[in-house]
Amino acid sequence: MPDEIIVRPYTSPDEDAVVALWERTFPDDPPWNEPRAMIRRKLRVQPELFLVAKAEGDRLVGTVLAGFDGVRGWIHHLAVDDRERRAGVGTKLMRAAEEGLRSIGCPKVNLQVRATNAEVIAFYRALGYVLEDRAALGLRLGIEI
Repeated sequence: MPDEIIVRPYTSPDEDAVVALWERTFPDDPPWNEPRAMIRRKLRVQPELFLVAKAEGDRLVGTVLAGFDGVRGWIHHLAVDDRERRAGVGTKLMRAAEEGLRSIGCPKVNLQVRATNAEVIAFYRALGYVLEDRAALGLRLGIEI
C-alpha cells in the first residue's frame, strides 16, 4: 500500500470527484442512487462515516459509506479508481470504515454485493467477511431523490 494514500472524512470540495468515481464504478446504479442525492442524504446521517481516499496531488482514488443503526453497521459504495485497484486502497478504506463503526459501538458489519460479482465477493472474503445465508428484501418508500 503506497504511503501517500490518505483516508479521511468527505468534505464538500470532494463532491465532483466522488460523483465522477461513482458514475464510472457503478454505471448500472438505480435512480435512487443518483450520486449527488446520495451525498446529500449521507451528510445528514453520520457524515463522519463517509470516507474518501486521496493520493498524491489531492487526487480522489476511493470512497466508502458506512453507517450504524444501533444494531448493525452497513457498508455501501466502496469504490476504488481503476488505476488504484489491487494496491490496497479498498482494504485501507474498509479498515477505516470498520474502525469508525467500532468506535461508536457497532458489534457487526453487513454489506450487500450482487451475487454475480465474484471478484468483489472474493475481495471481501479476503478481508475476513463470510457469506451468510440471507435473502435481501427491499421496499422503495417513494421519497424524492
